[in-house]
Amino acid sequence: MHIHIRPTTPNDIIALPAIERAAGERFRESPDLAWLADGEVISAEQHLEYVERGLSWLALANDQPVGFILAEAHPSSLFIVELSVDLDWQGKGIGRQLIACVADHARKRGLTALTLTTFRDVPWNAPFYARLGFEKMTTLTPEMRQKREEETAHGFAFETRCAMRLPL
Repeated sequence: MHIHIRPTTPNDIIALPAIERAAGERFRESPDLAWLADGEVISAEQHLEYVERGLSWLALANDQPVGFILAEAHPSSLFIVELSVDLDWQGKGIGRQLIACVADHARKRGLTALTLTTFRDVPWNAPFYARLGFEKMTTLTPEMRQKREEETAHGFAFETRCAMRLPL
């Protein structure tokens, strides 16, 4: 199996919603979060915006798209908006490789951290990121406060989520 990570192109966008939907199937393992498996996915138009800003990367396994990561630039960090790996390809290090790619991009831009928000207690969320060196943030930047508020407005219970930071 050969895994290759590269910037996403406009032609790749058609594959991304299916990857996100397949990745979301994992939430069926958690009865309280199973609704996420049927939730909205990122639209092709939104994906194109990330591609145009150079903030979308694609993971290919044997030349087939199997995962992606989207980021947005904050003043001192790159915020991971979405990390999705097809359920059939999870547990093979693809998510780690996508994060490493984004970390490298952030360093080249002179940024000092990766940040994200995620579920505190879902094993493939906060515990996964902690194993990669992310730390729960106790003091939030204005951008991270805004992210947490947006999540709450979209129906995520505040106490189930956390903000995390990986110093670079």
